[in-house]
Amino acid sequence: MKKELSQMSLEELWELFPIILKEHNSCYKEWYKSEKSNIFRCISNDYINRINHIGSSAVNNLIAKPTIDILLELNRTSDISQIIATLVNNGWTLMSSELEPEVKFSLNKGYTPNGFAERVYHLHVRYLGDWNELYFRDYLIEHYEVAAEYGRLKLSLWKKYENNRDGYTDAKTEFITNFTEKARREYADRYVPKNTRKTLG
Repeated sequence: MKKELSQMSLEELWELFPIILKEHNSCYKEWYKSEKSNIFRCISNDYINRINHIGSSAVNNLIAKPTIDILLELNRTSDISQIIATLVNNGWTLMSSELEPEVKFSLNKGYTPNGFAERVYHLHVRYLGDWNELYFRDYLIEHYEVAAEYGRLKLSLWKKYENNRDGYTDAKTEFITNFTEKARREYADRYVPKNTRKTLG
């Protein structure tokens, strides 16, 4: 009898869900749009300020984990407890939750006791803000040579950290921080909230 995911140790989870890198799949954008529609169906539009496809799967031709990362930004009148409950009732699993100093929680979908489902999603939920992930994504999209360098870095780390997600993430941090800073200089205040107009990526 297979263990439930909640019963597994971190090491067991990393073994069941190893780092997998694949060539870019043209279906990623459609998978994102499909899940974005699902989110809008279950959360009041009055709470949603902005939603974006982030991460490597949002960048054409970039090797990536076959995971769709979504950044959902809420307004500050949102009922956070109700939103979390609604998402969980619609198939999401709450992975982490912080309420102070700012609301920041993440959920996933597509992790099963048998391994990955066909479609895997990570949902990052925060208040509307000026987030590094948006700058880094745009920089990779607009600077092909940097995206290619990032792809080579990930390939060089893959097998070493195949069953160590934290190590894999930490090993990429210097590269991501460097080019995020360059993106912020180049794009100025592209994502500083200017009003509460909904912006859909």
